[in-house]
Amino acid sequence: MIRTRIKEYRARFDLSQDELAQKVGVRRETIGYLEKGRYNPSLVLAWKIAKVFGCTIEDIFEVSEDQGEA
Repeated sequence: MIRTRIKEYRARFDLSQDELAQKVGVRRETIGYLEKGRYNPSLVLAWKIAKVFGCTIEDIFEVSEDQGEA
């Protein structure tokens, strides 16, 4: 499972979902899905989002193992 801090970073930078989406080349819905954990980003998209905020991918995305997986 991937947890995200996109919403927190957007608030820090005063960006709407639409504005962030335009900066990284996706639809606003994609940003919404990412924030709700309904969509896992590609490595390229994760990199683009991190670049907008001037941080690392790990600062924004955290990967945790599901309880049921070995």
